[in-house]
Amino acid sequence: MSKVKVGVAGYGVIGTRVAAGVVLQEDMELVGVADVAPTLPVRSLKERGMPFPLFAAVPGSETELEEAGIPVAGSFEDLLGEVDIMLDAAPGGIGARNKEHYVRAGVKAVFQGGEAAGVADVFFHGTTNYEQGLGADYLKLTSCNTTGLIRAVHAIHQTVGIAKAFVTIIRRVADPGDTHRGLTNVLQVEAIPNHQVVDLMHIIPEIDATGMLIHTPVTHGHIITLSVTPKREMSVAGALEVFRAYPRIKVVRIADGFNSNSSLFQWARYLENPRADMYEIGLWEEMVGKSGDDLVFAINIPQESVTIPETIDAVRAAMEMQVTSDTAVAATDGYLGI
Repeated sequence: MSKVKVGVAGYGVIGTRVAAGVVLQEDMELVGVADVAPTLPVRSLKERGMPFPLFAAVPGSETELEEAGIPVAGSFEDLLGEVDIMLDAAPGGIGARNKEHYVRAGVKAVFQGGEAAGVADVFFHGTTNYEQGLGADYLKLTSCNTTGLIRAVHAIHQTVGIAKAFVTIIRRVADPGDTHRGLTNVLQVEAIPNHQVVDLMHIIPEIDATGMLIHTPVTHGHIITLSVTPKREMSVAGALEVFRAYPRIKVVRIADGFNSNSSLFQWARYLENPRADMYEIGLWEEMVGKSGDDLVFAINIPQESVTIPETIDAVRAAMEMQVTSDTAVAATDGYLGI
């Protein structure tokens, strides 16, 4: 069977990781990436000997790219003419404009969580509603926080059911290197409910969820605390067994040195993962407990890389490469080394 041909629009924090994830999939081919300027990630392609072609994302951007000494393989339309599906990792709002090009070219596309919901036919999460994405032309992923949140909630929900949930997101303020974000020495709050719990209920509508969000002046990951009401009694030991068995959740122990968000980032460095990426969410064993009948726990969200597996799942669904979530997730995770 021929490989599915994939292109990436936007070669930044997410685009670099999406492209790297596609390269690892032995049943997919990365045709190329598109961008508009010689940013540091784009310049790194030249330093690496152009491991895949770069296309000019908008007319005229090839001039600036070539002046920086970066080879340009062609236009955005040229890239679209060679692919089966595009993974759009452009800044929020740009993807919606890119969709006009995808429609004209008859190319499927997957949009990241920052785009408006109306850009796609299916609001997609690989382990939860994979089958809804089968054959769809346009899919939109959930945000990084929502992606990890759904994994943890779905693990319990598919086992004993969840009646309701309360979620607190302690949100990192910016990605490493985002110097334009000036938030320091402050914890900034938002009105409830946060969009992540609204999106959770969109994907799993039978759960009654609400939550709050607190911005914190850190960059290495979000932490989410949850209190969920199971429909049937579940022990702490039972919950940990479920979490350990669920794809893309890594149960860690404070006693082993995993005592912070940065310890998980450091762990990925010690493993020599590219860019210190983790595809799994971290879940602390010692932070799983009970409050009456409710189950409480906390998870860490590696915001730069957590959505990459679900992005690959979306390709599999849209192109109908696998027809069930279990087989698609197993294929994605196998190639990613999860």
